[in-house]
Amino acid sequence: MATADHGREPAASVRIGLYQPDIPQNTGTIIRLAACLGIEMHIIEPAGFPTSDRSFRRAGMDYLDHVTILRHASWEAFEAWRSRERARAVLFTTHATQSYLDHAFYPADILLFGRESAGVPREVHEAADARLVIPMQGGRRSLNVALAAAMAAGEALRQLRKRQTRGG
Repeated sequence: MATADHGREPAASVRIGLYQPDIPQNTGTIIRLAACLGIEMHIIEPAGFPTSDRSFRRAGMDYLDHVTILRHASWEAFEAWRSRERARAVLFTTHATQSYLDHAFYPADILLFGRESAGVPREVHEAADARLVIPMQGGRRSLNVALAAAMAAGEALRQLRKRQTRGG
């Protein structure tokens, strides 16, 4: 599914990728985030819920017509697309040591998030160009994926806009 953005220029060209999402409400929240910020979304199938237009409409409310969503049939299909696009996969994971606040984001980056229930498999982890963590207090497992996506997108856009205003 690719949905038009009605002629609006995206805020920046970073993208959000969801690896086999399994909670439709979180996906809907991220669709809304992407629509509001002008960010393209990628969903790497299979999802843990139906991804029909009707299901997305229910989860994404009235924002679905304002976001571009690209669905990839598998990890391999996504990797083939990413190779053609020369896009970096920036994986957000609790199994990383580098903070997302210390990472330099670039316009073609794909901010990649794993399944809410299981993260990503080893092959996805190893294929990522960067692996980042959102620092948290000790003893905490993880943040909600929609909240993590919002934090990551906010920081990436902040960095890109700051570079644009400085001329590069």
